[in-house]
Amino acid sequence: MSNRSDIREDGAVGTDAQQARLSIRRGEWTGPTAGLAPGFTQANLVILPADDAFDFMRFCQRNPKPCPLLEVTDPGSPEPAETAPGADLRTDVPRYRVYREGEFDGEPGDVVDEWRDDLVAFLIGCSFTFERALLANGLPVRHVEQRCNVPMYRTARECTPAGRFAGPLVVSMRPMTGEQAIRATQVTSRYPGVHGAPVHVGDPAALGIDDLAAPDYGDRVEIRDGEVPVFWACGVTPQAVAAASRPALMITHAPGHMFLTDLDDDRLAVL
Repeated sequence: MSNRSDIREDGAVGTDAQQARLSIRRGEWTGPTAGLAPGFTQANLVILPADDAFDFMRFCQRNPKPCPLLEVTDPGSPEPAETAPGADLRTDVPRYRVYREGEFDGEPGDVVDEWRDDLVAFLIGCSFTFERALLANGLPVRHVEQRCNVPMYRTARECTPAGRFAGPLVVSMRPMTGEQAIRATQVTSRYPGVHGAPVHVGDPAALGIDDLAAPDYGDRVEIRDGEVPVFWACGVTPQAVAAASRPALMITHAPGHMFLTDLDDDRLAVL
């Protein structure tokens, strides 16, 4: 079970990234990481064999909105030496997902037994990072309010392919009023390294989303009178790409269960 005893009324958790990773490594925290270690940059995780790593790096470069790269590790090294020295990507994520030939093959609490000398890890910017800025500007972050996972949806928009990798864009959604959406666009556009400004505001059908109450990943959240859905590109996109491209092995974080780096959120903000 997730230990949420130290969550404040605003949904944030009073801890730093190293303490949070240690709690995750010991199995004390197994839930979503929204609001965990506020001020520290969170990251999506993708792990692939070295034979697929170059194509995936090109995929990230061609699709910087859903896949803004923060770090790429050396083959066989589970340590993200640039963003979290001493951390271990095999154990320091609350829940992982394993895909074999594009098929989902479980959500383990660690991937020590899956690790190989040819694996390369990619850390990709996460929208949880800019949520502190949204809250600081008085903007709602509904999944933090409701203490659940952010809703995420596969769209009908295709990413730009690279080598073997191709597939649909995935988006995360936060409901806001129209005025709040304008301000949220201004705030998040300062964070291009963690998805930046929204990719769409309003009618979900324009993205090929049929039902906001049935997210493909994460949890349903309340949409109140006068609010519209605001959609950001999402780092879960590689998981949809795995299903479409069917690499022999891809290991990722479970949606909403991110890796916490030692980077300061403000480092990723641009003027």
